[in-house]
Formats: sequence, C-alpha cells, structure tokens
Amino acid sequence: MTVSVLPSALAALSPEVLAALSAGAAGAGVLAVVAGALGQAPGTGGRPWWRRRAPHVSRRVLLSAGAAVLTLVLTRWLVAAAGIGLLVACWDRLFGAGAEAGRGIARLEALATWTESLRDTIAGAVGLEQAIPATAGTSAPVLRPSLNLLVDRLRIREPLADALVRFADDVDDPSADVVCAALVLNARLRGPGLRDVLTALAASTREELDVRRRIEASRRSIRRSVQIVLLIVLGVMGLLAVFNRPYVAPYSTVTGQLALLVVGAVLLASLLWLRRLARVESHERFLVGAGVAR
Repeated sequence: MTVSVLPSALAALSPEVLAALSAGAAGAGVLAVVAGALGQAPGTGGRPWWRRRAPHVSRRVLLSAGAAVLTLVLTRWLVAAAGIGLLVACWDRLFGAGAEAGRGIARLEALATWTESLRDTIAGAVGLEQAIPATAGTSAPVLRPSLNLLVDRLRIREPLADALVRFADDVDDPSADVVCAALVLNARLRGPGLRDVLTALAASTREELDVRRRIEASRRSIRRSVQIVLLIVLGVMGLLAVFNRPYVAPYSTVTGQLALLVVGAVLLASLLWLRRLARVESHERFLVGAGVAR
C-alpha cells in the first residue's frame, strides 16, 4: 500500500520541489560520507577526532546543515539556504559576547573574593606562603585550577615571586596582575602593610565588578533586541517565500539571488560590527613580559 502510494505522491510534486529535495538529500549524503571518512582514529576509544577536539562541532554542523536544507526546500533559494546555514553555524560567534563577558565577570568576582580571603587569613599572623594554600581550597571554581597550580609550585620550592608571576599568566587578567604585583613586592621586600594593600585592591576590584555588571546589563538588552529583530525579519521573509510566492518571485531569478546576496552581506557585516562594539576592551597586562622572560 505504502509502496504504491509513494510514486504517485512524488509525481504530484513540482519539478522545483523535487530538485530541492534531491539537493537536500545529496547534501545530507555528502555530510554522512565526510563524517564516515573522518571516522575513528586508533586508540581513541571509538570517538572521532573532531568530537574529541570540539564536543559541540558535530551538533552545530548538523543544525546548520539541517537549517540550510530546510530553507532550500521551502524557498528554493540557494543564497538564502547558504546564508541561513552560515548564520546557524556562527550564531555563537555573533551573539556569544554575553557568555564571554559573563566569564570575565565571574573571574573578576572570584579574584575579589580570593583577595578578601587572603587578607583575612594574613590578619591571623599567618605568612603569605601559608595563607595561599589555605585559601586555595575555598576559592571559586573559575579560579581554583590556577590557584592549585600556584600551590603545587610552592610545594616544589619554587620562589614565591616567580610562582606569583606564573599565576598571573595562568589567570590572564589585568586585575590579577595588580594583585600579584602587590604580592610579589611583599614577597621580595617583606614589608608591613600588606593587609591594607589587599583591602584597597579588593575594594577597587569590587568597584570594577559593579561597573562591568552595569555595562553588561545594558548590552544584554541591546543584544536581545537585535536577536528579536533578526528573527522577525527572517520569519517574515520565510513566510512570504512559502505562502506568497508571487510576491517574492523576482528573488528566484539570477539577478534576484545576487540582490539577496548583497542584502545578506550587509546584514552579516552589521552583525559583525555589533559583535565588535559589544567586545569588552580590557587594559593591557603589565606582568606578561616578566612571565615570558621567566
């Protein structure tokens, strides 16, 4: 029954739809062949190398390929299919500034909390070499791996000043350079007043944290508005292409596809410009030269 109905259903489809379905099936076949060719490497536990290097690469590729094939089937526009596939593949890069800023804010908050914890531990007449291992276990998860490396370096008798410079390289943040510079000076000079310096540094880090949170809150609303506008524009274009073909018929020609390519390029350039504007401009690190020299 199903076998007899299938040929008649395929015959009822227009040649354009059949061509689009054939192109989609060919694209899915090429993707499957590439995935099989990349396959498994010996001694990797059955996981392809591209899954080991980037766990989310395969899912992003499948989503972008599926979106491109679906767009091609619905609109029969090659430029639109390529543009939608590229947009889905690069969605995190275009709108991922929020996650990057969130990681920076979390790292800055962890640094401020650790500075306060180090200050309170030193207040109990404990040396800096003993205070750092004592505060490593209670630090935030985003800072704990770097602190564990610092503790390991101290355990193998590496000089405290050198270990602190390498710790600043591990954190890779200008605020961490300020804190580590104060600790390096104290480790070399052994002068008093470290608790007051750490108090001032913690307060300064907290102020910077509040400013960055306010900036990120304002940028988050702008990014959300851009995403909503982009989805509305693409949704309206998709509905017109599916349910009102005569209205968008000029885009089915070669000239129309070229015009659509120009529009897509302008849209992509605007999104990249927005991404660049949303990037947080941080100060240059001043301990990086010392870390490289050591």
